[in-house]
Amino acid sequence: MQSPSVPKKQLLALAIGALFTAALAQAQTAPVADDPQSTVVVTGTRVAKRTVLDTTAPVDIISAEALKVGGVTEISQALSVALPSLNFPRPGMTDGTDTIRPAALRGLAPDQTLVLVNSKRRHASSLVNLNGTIGRGSAAVDLNTIPSAIVKNIEVLRDGASAQYGSDAIAGVINLRLRTDRDGGEAVIGYGKRITEYSFSPVPRPADATWGAGPSERKRRDGANANFSVWKGLPWGESGHVTIAAEYKDQKHTERSGYDTRQQYPRVNGAYDPREQTIERFNAWYGEPELKQSTFFVNAGNTLAGGVKVYGWSSYQKREGKGSGFFRRALQDNNTLAIYPDGFLPFIAPEVDDFSATGGVSWTVGDWELDSSIGYGKNKMDYTIENTLNRSLGASSKTVFNAGGFSYDQLTYNLSGVRQLEVGLASPLNVALGFEARREGYKLEAGEPDSWRNGGVLLPNGQPTASGSQVFPGFLPSDASNNHRNAYSLFADLEANLTPDLLASAAVRGEHYSDFGNNWSGKLAGRYSVTPAFALRGSVQNGFRAPSPQQQNFSSISTIFISGTPYEVGTLKPTSGAAQALGAKPLEAEKSVNFSLGAVAKLGKGSLTVDAFHIKIRDRIVLSENLTADNVRLYLNQQGFTGISGGRFFINGVNTTTKGVDVVLNYPYVSPQLGKFDFTVAGNYTDTKVTKLPVTAQLSALSPAPVLFGRVNVLVYEQGSPKTKFTASSNWSLGDWGATVRATRYGKVLTPDANPARDHVSSAKTLVDVEGRYAISKRLSVALGADNLFDQYANPYPAALNASGNVPSSNYSPFGRSGRFVYARLNYTL
Repeated sequence: MQSPSVPKKQLLALAIGALFTAALAQAQTAPVADDPQSTVVVTGTRVAKRTVLDTTAPVDIISAEALKVGGVTEISQALSVALPSLNFPRPGMTDGTDTIRPAALRGLAPDQTLVLVNSKRRHASSLVNLNGTIGRGSAAVDLNTIPSAIVKNIEVLRDGASAQYGSDAIAGVINLRLRTDRDGGEAVIGYGKRITEYSFSPVPRPADATWGAGPSERKRRDGANANFSVWKGLPWGESGHVTIAAEYKDQKHTERSGYDTRQQYPRVNGAYDPREQTIERFNAWYGEPELKQSTFFVNAGNTLAGGVKVYGWSSYQKREGKGSGFFRRALQDNNTLAIYPDGFLPFIAPEVDDFSATGGVSWTVGDWELDSSIGYGKNKMDYTIENTLNRSLGASSKTVFNAGGFSYDQLTYNLSGVRQLEVGLASPLNVALGFEARREGYKLEAGEPDSWRNGGVLLPNGQPTASGSQVFPGFLPSDASNNHRNAYSLFADLEANLTPDLLASAAVRGEHYSDFGNNWSGKLAGRYSVTPAFALRGSVQNGFRAPSPQQQNFSSISTIFISGTPYEVGTLKPTSGAAQALGAKPLEAEKSVNFSLGAVAKLGKGSLTVDAFHIKIRDRIVLSENLTADNVRLYLNQQGFTGISGGRFFINGVNTTTKGVDVVLNYPYVSPQLGKFDFTVAGNYTDTKVTKLPVTAQLSALSPAPVLFGRVNVLVYEQGSPKTKFTASSNWSLGDWGATVRATRYGKVLTPDANPARDHVSSAKTLVDVEGRYAISKRLSVALGADNLFDQYANPYPAALNASGNVPSSNYSPFGRSGRFVYARLNYTL
């Protein structure tokens, strides 16, 4: 429950974090059995056996054990609680983004982080985020298509790497490394639900209302989440492996709406309808969607005669989501009383199919270690709109519609070679050369006619009504498209110790895209060992992100009526005639310049890293404002587009500067009496400023000139994510017992409005997660825990910002809006 006592809860949470810090200080002279500093990484370097603290850029490692801790077993959520630099907001009532949610690294866009699986590029989702959320306009990789059971560990490179890996690697790289087990396995069953109480600001009812004012807080027991996963290692010949994993998830929705005090029914003989006193006024789903998700993953490899190694992996996931829109009251023009006499809550129910398959071979020719692979991935999203209607069809309207959908696919071929040369330096010169060819495709399919057409049934006042299925009109045949592009790249990567204490690396990459042209990226990085226990590191580079096919080709047009005349409005392709009449151009690549400088200190078996970064991006691709003012419509009519009233489109032109610092302190401690402890204290500060906004000559000539990228979108970039995030955690084990305690403090976030007086600030919040574990036998263990133990929520909106009562808090909350989650888990070793 959100109440005046919350600061006490925050103080308790911070006290827990302080205890971790104190324990760290006391632990620095204690003996430790394990050495995490010896962990070898493969991300950000092509040198074999490079350890985590010896790289030129910061790399975080999240182990398989860490992924299992917690009640919500999503990869994105696990990364969010493990990495202060990564945020995973959980927006609601945002169409497809309820089902495919983006994660963002270092305050940049979700699609400015490259995702790899076993160091190979992963395909993106087909969804482009269009609503008012973090990542608006982005089409990013859906990390949650990968089951945590198949993951050996995750390496997160917190540095730009376009010269090493290509497009998208501006903020960094997330590399999921898969299990390679020949035996063993584990089955996990988990179940949990939300046990919570939240508060909100009631909206004043009409002065003459016959119904009550309603409550200002609400207890909920919902959001049940059942999860089953299993992985098993199988032998393949004498040295090979076949590791399989499967996962099933069934998540029920959560309801965090406010109390709808508005009039619901038409008046009866001038008086309020008696049903106003009995209708359920908590009438919206605002929170977690319903999900049913089945995932299968297999990873295999073997060494053949002559030392040739073959490898491959494949995955498939089916996800069925269900989220809601705003409640349609019985009296509203977009309702038909003959179908829904009490109003209706429309549902958006996407079905997502995700498939991938990669195969490769590695071999040795002389001193060269060669690798060749080919991979294919596809993400398909189809929309079914339920419990709705097409108001223009009247009482004969259907209530379920196929609204169409889209798909994205990627075919990638890689060939690379690595060798070492003795050139008189303090170490051999590591040389890596490579070639990549990639084909990408994006297809958009129209919905059934009733999902988008206007049936001609008029409102009681004789005016036309909206076309298509309520909450999500289907895609029109004119939206449909099928487009492809090709990209080719060459890269070279050098790394060596110039002196025993100075490690240096250089990389260069050239790329050619069939749709927008060429790009060159370069990177210089170094690490200097001041002492065996202290080093400085840094890098300078330029990077890029190619415009995605989703941004280039997405289109969603609907028909509206202005004074009885139909007009088309919606999201226009940048290459469409109407968009280009407003100044749109074919999209170009975003360009970045990154600087980083950091320090690494080894504290016995522990470590402290501090890394500052400065990232300048120009010509960021953004989704414009909705340009629907009367002068825009008149201008389009003058240009010959008589049936279009305006719209929005993707455009280059926003420049930003992002700077900040990451601090990570790790320390393991082992005591025969107290057990084994792993302590982590980490923090991130990120500040983004928008330094340039897009303009077009066509719009600038209008009076008044419409704004292409307005105040709300600028402030979402600058203040929509917390500038600070701190975590303190401890993992403990002794004999059959184990426990994890973690405190995460999220800084304040702003929910901006076009009117500054309506801006809303959610203050900083501290969430505490706890879990206890007990090994019942050598094979069977049980865990009990709670995420968000103290039931924290973002500050509720004032009533003036929630006129419908459906949305009582901000979608920019960095930790969602569903409250405490209590769970139990059984683990069985196979």
